[in-house]
Amino acid sequence: MDWPISEVARMSGVTARTLRHYDEIGLLPPARIGSNGHRYYEEHQLLLLQQILVLRALDVGLPEIGRVLADQVDTVEALRGHRRRLLAERDRLDALAATVSRTIAELEQSRRDGTSMTAINRPENLFEGIEPSQYEANLRDFPGLAEEAGRRAVTTTPAEAEAGQRERTALMIRLAEHLAAGDPADAGPVQAEIEAQYRALTALHPVSADEYRAIGRSCVDNEQWRAAYEAIAPGLAEYQREAIEVYAVSRLG
Repeated sequence: MDWPISEVARMSGVTARTLRHYDEIGLLPPARIGSNGHRYYEEHQLLLLQQILVLRALDVGLPEIGRVLADQVDTVEALRGHRRRLLAERDRLDALAATVSRTIAELEQSRRDGTSMTAINRPENLFEGIEPSQYEANLRDFPGLAEEAGRRAVTTTPAEAEAGQRERTALMIRLAEHLAAGDPADAGPVQAEIEAQYRALTALHPVSADEYRAIGRSCVDNEQWRAAYEAIAPGLAEYQREAIEVYAVSRLG
């Protein structure tokens, strides 16, 4: 039995255009092409598509997926490996959700009591479930920054990488507090945070106004970046994007 490309698109949620692209790059050729020119897929191709989508969900790039599929011998064993990675990612996200929940609870308690926040007294509590390497990986849409981040990562100690991740997460929490307080994106304290972020980026690599605005848009468009912001506070990704847009227009021209 085989299925036309339109049916595979419906079943999988992948657009026909994407399926044609997978064929064009040799990642997922159809089982056959009919006399009408339409692509048809059999069970084997559906299993491969499932693996592709699992690996894409794990943020594996298409070239690496091609290598994985080319190297695997046994489909069942390959799926077991993908399952292990998915379970590990689930555990990481569970840990991250618990970290954010604890931070919210302790922030609320500290505000009621007027006392210091326990998680700040033990700052490592803020960062459970957060992978520092993901920050560099998610710069892939900005090659100059990604290349420099990768170069520095080679010589960065674990302590330095952790410190950088702590600062980035601390920035997100500070922005969330401004958002919760109803501060507009163009408020002075908010723009000061955005300027500090911009200076940190330019310390890695020159960043133009357009590039910084693109980074702001990525806070919403990049699924992992958006998830990280939304885990801290609903609407935080859009708030960050808006604040960067204001800064880029008013300060960078």
